[in-house]
Amino acid sequence: MFDLIVRHCSLPDGRRDTDIGVQQGRIAAVQTALPASAAQELDAQGQLVSPPFVDAHFHMDSALSYGQPRINQSGTLLEGIALWGELKPHLTQEAIAERALRYCDWAVAKGLLAIRSHVDVCDPRLLAVEALLQVREQVKPYLDLQLVAFPQDGVLRSPGALTQLKRALDMGVDVVGGIPHFERTMADGAESVRILCELAADKGLRVDMHCDESDDPLSRHIETLAYQANRLGLHGRVAGSHLTSMHSMDNYYVSKLLPLIKEAGVAAIANPLINITLQGRHDSYPKRRGMTRVPEMLAAGIDVAFGHDCVMDPWYSLGSGDMLEVAHMGLHVAQMTGQAAMRQCFDAVTTTPARILGLEGYGLDVGCHADFVLLQARDPVEAVRLRATRLAVVRRGQLIAQTPPQTASLMLPNRPSSTDWQLRMPDGHM
Repeated sequence: MFDLIVRHCSLPDGRRDTDIGVQQGRIAAVQTALPASAAQELDAQGQLVSPPFVDAHFHMDSALSYGQPRINQSGTLLEGIALWGELKPHLTQEAIAERALRYCDWAVAKGLLAIRSHVDVCDPRLLAVEALLQVREQVKPYLDLQLVAFPQDGVLRSPGALTQLKRALDMGVDVVGGIPHFERTMADGAESVRILCELAADKGLRVDMHCDESDDPLSRHIETLAYQANRLGLHGRVAGSHLTSMHSMDNYYVSKLLPLIKEAGVAAIANPLINITLQGRHDSYPKRRGMTRVPEMLAAGIDVAFGHDCVMDPWYSLGSGDMLEVAHMGLHVAQMTGQAAMRQCFDAVTTTPARILGLEGYGLDVGCHADFVLLQARDPVEAVRLRATRLAVVRRGQLIAQTPPQTASLMLPNRPSSTDWQLRMPDGHM
């Protein structure tokens, strides 16, 4: 007797008409025509069941603060940082927590059940750290929230930032962050990478560094990050986020850089929605679009995830917590339109970020946590194309969110009857 059986599922690996049996919050069976009963059954009707979406890069402390105290008029990264600096003295722990919890509700409704959020440690009060540690505990039953100690104003540039970062780690923050390209000099940026990677090695923690979020092709801190990861044996525990300067680097240098990143086991996190908005602001035409070299890194065997980064904050005025929107934009900007490439974009918001975050029990295999999303699509490509409706969201075997199917009733002249319409290709086509 199972607690839950989801019948007639399509799975991301191409299996069809598959049943998923759940017992005690874990997946206990994945097979065709499961000969068992359950306390609750859900008929997927051939729709796609996916592991939950994972956001590998987000800023929950600033989320939903758009317009406070003013709007970013230039649309640049640097004005966003300055605007966040203006807002910080007015923040309260209660307001940060309220906005974060509201965003977590948005996330769950979209099937986003794991988020890595950077939290600014350059405020000596550490209000945002305290607020998000509280939120992490509050949402634990339904969402995995991993926190990164992020020195927004530079760990060397901002007085007291290194001490405050260490305090945040002692308070229970999970990951060591950094922003080397925002230090005063290239040398200080490289030194910050060394200090922070050594700190992570000493504490046995992961590293996720904002790295080279710039149009400057000479911003090359990812090279230093790969070197330190290799030197300190941090393989598989380090991620470089943004890496937008790579879109301006010459091809010869990149041909040297990619093998170094691969050798060091460093992952890359691109943020398509935000970086195509923030980068290239000083260009006229041709105008650079700002996202890092995703297809080339994937071809080199580097793990690449997509992050949402921001939602309605000083850097980005839009967003809804929809990781399929992120994958959809990433697909277009990176020109990843082949069938295999489009599936890689789906992986970039599911399985790949789960691996980067080190999520235990993630996936659709027997023994994994019973966390999954029923999508109104038949396969990953269709899910990205349609930004598919999340028909059901399950966490540890419990249904925690539902959305009605998206359909439209057409009543057209010269047609024999009304039809229910969905944006799908005929059967047998992708």
